[in-house]
Amino acid sequence: MALPQRTISQDQVPSASGSPTVGRSVGSGAGGAGRTVQPVAASGAAAARWALLAKLIRPHGRKGELIAEILTDFPERFHQRSRLFLIPPPRLGTRPREIHLENFWFLRSRVVLKFAGIDSINDAEAVRSFHVAIPASERAPLEAGSAYIADLIGCQVVDLDHGGLEVGEIVDVDRGSSSTDLLVVRRRGIRGPEAEALIPLVKGYLVRIDLAGRRVEMRFPQGLLEINAPITEEEKRQMSDNG
Repeated sequence: MALPQRTISQDQVPSASGSPTVGRSVGSGAGGAGRTVQPVAASGAAAARWALLAKLIRPHGRKGELIAEILTDFPERFHQRSRLFLIPPPRLGTRPREIHLENFWFLRSRVVLKFAGIDSINDAEAVRSFHVAIPASERAPLEAGSAYIADLIGCQVVDLDHGGLEVGEIVDVDRGSSSTDLLVVRRRGIRGPEAEALIPLVKGYLVRIDLAGRRVEMRFPQGLLEINAPITEEEKRQMSDNG
């Protein structure tokens, strides 16, 4: 499993403003632009073998250069990473290949990459849509209080205001649907569209990220988690009677 090398810092989590609510997940096909909703890792950090740094978009120039979307919070570290891996799209069914980074430069919000052995437009076209990655074990060390998003996948969200109630498992982090990072949580014991909820990652709720214990401890305002509770049979009857 491969996930972007994105991070979250507890010190930089925004304060709650207004009355943010839990929202329903819109499913695997939603979320807008490319990296809003990433593939789900089944068992958290252990499943993330690769950390994605960029996605190759198209050839740029005539000597094999490629323009790429940046998928890491540390793009400046391309200076330190001459040994990279190209991960093909799943439809190709081929293995990742090791490759040497000869040069790179930034172009607005993207990066242009030049690899050894890719020296023509045709060479570059052959790796269009590939991901540029490093082994997850080679990720940059983080400061205390920070965590890689990939490491949050599989953690349990625990509500300390309800006796340590396990709300559900983090299956993704949505960074594109709003100005606040949203934990996509698969709720325990619930099926159907209501099974996933979007929980704002704000200081007013977050208490502690415990990666060793695979827990994200939070405190929620009363009634917040009930907003997305499934409709009861009694509520369905009342809706039917009123309709």
